[in-house]
Amino acid sequence: MSLRIHNTLTRRLEDFSPIEPSHVRMYVCGITVYDFCHLGHARMILAFDTVYRWLLASGWRVTYVRNITDIEDKIIKRALERGQTIRQLTDEMIAAMHRDFAALGALPPTHEPRATDYVPQMLGLIETLQRKGLAYQAEGGDVNYAVRRFPGYGKLSGKSLDELRAGERVAVLGDKEDPLDFVLWKSAKADEPDDAKWPSPYGPGRPGWHIECSAMSCALLGEPFDIHGGGMDLQFPHHENEIAQSEGASGAEFVRTWMHNGFLNVDDTKMSKSLGNFFTIADVLKHYDGETLRFFMLRTHYRSPFNFSEQLLDETRTALKRLYTALQSAGEVPALALIEWAEPRAAAFKAAMDDDFNTPGAMAVLFDLAGSVNRGAHADASLLKALGGVLGLLQQPPSDYLQGGGGLDETAILQRISARAAAKQVRDFALADRIRADLAAQGIELKDSGQGTTWVKA
Repeated sequence: MSLRIHNTLTRRLEDFSPIEPSHVRMYVCGITVYDFCHLGHARMILAFDTVYRWLLASGWRVTYVRNITDIEDKIIKRALERGQTIRQLTDEMIAAMHRDFAALGALPPTHEPRATDYVPQMLGLIETLQRKGLAYQAEGGDVNYAVRRFPGYGKLSGKSLDELRAGERVAVLGDKEDPLDFVLWKSAKADEPDDAKWPSPYGPGRPGWHIECSAMSCALLGEPFDIHGGGMDLQFPHHENEIAQSEGASGAEFVRTWMHNGFLNVDDTKMSKSLGNFFTIADVLKHYDGETLRFFMLRTHYRSPFNFSEQLLDETRTALKRLYTALQSAGEVPALALIEWAEPRAAAFKAAMDDDFNTPGAMAVLFDLAGSVNRGAHADASLLKALGGVLGLLQQPPSDYLQGGGGLDETAILQRISARAAAKQVRDFALADRIRADLAAQGIELKDSGQGTTWVKA
């Protein structure tokens, strides 16, 4: 069975074959770095990290691009609130993001472009759209995309222009010709800092959010490319607008396969700061290790809604312990040089992953192998560990995971130490004390000295 992927654009499962034989080109919309990453970000990152890993395991060369949005209204506002430059804020948030993703076991992408490094490419794309009659400069200075001049608008969301026009998310703003039109270039405002604006043929300003991804993906992957991914919330308007911009400029196909991961809820309720059920990745890593959180999220298919709760996470930790216990019972587990995919259990794992990255089905194979190991077939432990590794799991020494009770791994501990240092630097000593207490509750003792902070297991 060949790999089949659900294509959001066509709304069906399709056999996947890269445009360029043996080479997959994939773009995933990354993080807007004005704050710390939350559980919704973890859901998206792990969904596409799994896609990336399976493409590699399937023998393809993969160019994986995941961008960073480092200029946007929320970033400007937060930097001004904190008395920082935009670069200071975004550098801090990017470092925290990398710590979070490393704790989750996410592989780094091939390229991680920052939007601010691609402003010339964005301006070039805007000029092409204007030349083709798809963009216009409004009286206030903004350059907008004329949605009704692009015949294919709405094909990703599956809605007509009239349906989209009637939607509550569409607002009549400023001097747009049509309420559906969206901004390509934002004219600089008098009260905005100098590091939030760039020179352009349209006057000083900054790019709109949608044009950033079109410019970066095309610059690094060319057109068309194979896979474009992101959260379900980006399907409209962000990805719809990317299609309009890119295909409007080139006159050709932009992306072959569109993928979207499902929404995340907390205790069956949409995660929201106003509801008090909003959690950053760092919040969760205070109490659970990254591998447990990864295992938890991969137990749900990437397109299905995901429900987070501490009870479910505790149950997941127990389940992951069962796998590590099986590995520990086998003693020293020889590494497999190569997975033999014709072996029945490996074939079942492959069939699940080839069925639109069906991680729950693949994990069922891991538990089947663990049962076999527990019944005395210790030779199956090597396959269990190798297949777990395909999903970014089961690579710790079993004793490390089991003795830690599924608690914090070294990466997560260092992340918390860094967060504590950052809290002390801004004189938030209450937070620093809470972090120290959280670590102590999990058997981690911190020792401060002039050379920094070290830790030991108490």
